[in-house]
Amino acid sequence: MPELEQALTEIAAEMAERTDRGEVATYVPQLGKVDPKKFGIAAVTKDGRVLMAGDADEPFSIQSISKVFTLTLALGNVGDALWQRVGREPSGNPFNSIVQLEHENGIPRNPFINAGAIVISDILLAGHQPREAIGEILRFIQFLADDETIIIDREVAASERATGFRNLALANYMKSFGNLNHAPDLALGVYFHHCAIAMSCRQLALAGRFLANGGKNPATGHSVVSAERARRIGAMMLTCGHYDGSGDFAFRVGIPGKSGVGGGILAIVPGVASLAVWSPGLNANGNSRLGSIALERLAKMMNWSVFAP
Repeated sequence: MPELEQALTEIAAEMAERTDRGEVATYVPQLGKVDPKKFGIAAVTKDGRVLMAGDADEPFSIQSISKVFTLTLALGNVGDALWQRVGREPSGNPFNSIVQLEHENGIPRNPFINAGAIVISDILLAGHQPREAIGEILRFIQFLADDETIIIDREVAASERATGFRNLALANYMKSFGNLNHAPDLALGVYFHHCAIAMSCRQLALAGRFLANGGKNPATGHSVVSAERARRIGAMMLTCGHYDGSGDFAFRVGIPGKSGVGGGILAIVPGVASLAVWSPGLNANGNSRLGSIALERLAKMMNWSVFAP
């Protein structure tokens, strides 16, 4: 796919020249230390080719992108019973908002806002100690990427715990409604650690390839999830993957994507490729500014959209 390789190279060169890079996240102090000039992009095609440009082999904190993988695991554990505790609708509010929880009796709008991901962490804790649940999540991501070098950045995890007062409030509030089965501190321990997983664009695109291939790992042919579940996870990414900027991302880019405040985005072109982009500077909604622009450029150049005929 030479045109894709050329497109990635052109986009990386264009992004290197831009000065409107957004602002790095500073409310997690470790994230505020990242060089805003970094930019990487990677694609894994259906036939297994890995194409990269820029800083695509440099690990970064995946943050909320990890919620795609924890949702996948939790659905495997409890199936559709999960939707009794977490909704499937866009929030229309900031990712750490507590307002909606009050109106909706402690049921988070979707699994990708912070409150929803804390409930997912609580589900993954069932029958486990936090250390075991964290290990299960990490091993699952290592398995998907076929890469045992992927690690949790302990400094980022500690930084999140030290400053995570809003997340503690969300967890306590949901506990008061009976929507956490474990102590809030235990669920948050799992949550902070899976958000602190560090991956490169290459590793992230490899980990996401099952979602672009009907739930199967194309390298092995083994099924990770059913085709129906892969479609539904993709639907959640399209409608809820960019917080209160999800509609704009769907409008501009037209493919499922999940962002993280570390500046990464995992995006899926069903039946074609999985993509990962990283640029640490964020826009007003907490999504990678240049990452979003880069994916919009790429989708236009390649004529990729889930709405295309």
